[in-house]
Amino acid sequence: MAREFSRSDRVGDQMQREISRLIQREVKDPRLGMITISEVKVSRDYGYADIYITLLSAQELTEDDEKVQESLEVLQEAAGFMRGRLGKLMTLRVIPRLRFHFDKLAGESRRMESLIRRAVDSDEAVSNNDSDSGENPAPEGGDKG
Repeated sequence: MAREFSRSDRVGDQMQREISRLIQREVKDPRLGMITISEVKVSRDYGYADIYITLLSAQELTEDDEKVQESLEVLQEAAGFMRGRLGKLMTLRVIPRLRFHFDKLAGESRRMESLIRRAVDSDEAVSNNDSDSGENPAPEGGDKG
């Protein structure tokens, strides 16, 4: 029977928790906004960890926005510090190099949800207009009498 999670998945999950704590408690840079770590993918050889972040913001952000670029820059500058702290917190022979990326999926999912909501609202408006016009479609199956 195959294992549910590989070791690199478990290491990625633990790194996600630890890095979140480090950012929250120890990275004190005013340029860094409210961020969430959505996923950590660790390479098979544990050489690299790709860390995907999202920024909590009222507006939809893209990878090219200044705030996103600034946050990624701050995190890259703090990557060496966080890697050293992870070495003390985790029992690994090799601590992966940290690479931070903006998670485009969160913005895309919000955009898709908005499109779906708009389509559903449009369908409801059309069906309400049809029922208000007094047209009654013929019953299915016909009369037996």
